Amino acid sequence: MEVRQLEYFVAVAEDLHFGRAAERLHIGQPAVSQHIARLERELGAQLFDRTTRRVQLTAAGGRLLPEAKASLAALDRLRAAVAEPADDLTGILRVGTSEGLGDRFDQVLESIATRAPHLQVRLVSLPLATRLEALRQGDLDAAFVRPAPQVADLATLTVWTEALVAALPATHPAAARSVVRLVDLADVPLRMSSRDANPGLHDLLEDHFRTMNVEPARGAPILSVYDALTEIGTGDTAWTVLYSAAAEQLRTRRIAFRRLDLPPVETVIATTLAPQRAAVQLLLDAGTSAGLVLD
Repeated sequence: MEVRQLEYFVAVAEDLHFGRAAERLHIGQPAVSQHIARLERELGAQLFDRTTRRVQLTAAGGRLLPEAKASLAALDRLRAAVAEPADDLTGILRVGTSEGLGDRFDQVLESIATRAPHLQVRLVSLPLATRLEALRQGDLDAAFVRPAPQVADLATLTVWTEALVAALPATHPAAARSVVRLVDLADVPLRMSSRDANPGLHDLLEDHFRTMNVEPARGAPILSVYDALTEIGTGDTAWTVLYSAAAEQLRTRRIAFRRLDLPPVETVIATTLAPQRAAVQLLLDAGTSAGLVLD
């Protein structure tokens, strides 16, 4: 059970409206619905009665609400107990990023803003190789990277993991399964961004294909994920791969997002090997907290 599942549950329970809860959480409504459904599966109980007109808590949802609030409050106290005072942090924290880091990344930024309101966070989106080189040269203070890079001259801290997801036409037979294997889609053209745009994901998939002795059909390269998903959903018999955090934030009709039967991928924060200043340590702490999972 993930902390954010409880956060989403409490937001919906308080608003009794999935759309308003999503706006309050600054994420897409499909992501809220998916996490609530996952929480219900994990708990083995329906938490909301949903109709086209209203949303109401079930008896089980009513019993869970005070416990969920208490758990989130306890977690906030836990974080506060171990946090070093950061109110006096000033200056600029330069953080390298990539697209689709998802709502956990938003939680990191919110945590920093709360704990260090006078610290400015400057986000710099760069290709992976350029991002890591900027970190080495001192042009960045830290960088989010996934999958975890094999680098000996940088320090990396794993902050969370996430699944890889296949985005395929909702009409494809594999869409009827909750988990899809690479071999299930071997005959369907795979559309990917160029390796230069995303070498980590590209190389990771190629390694999995070789390990499983699967030679995928190749489709047209992707220049825009949104355009590619629209094409796949409207007749282009193809599929692509997304990180689950990115898939949760997309609203695309006629596309089925199905978890791939592959190991989860680590998201890390990379820093130099030198001792880190307080602002960078705050970022590392916030990243670790965002990745906390309630057992």
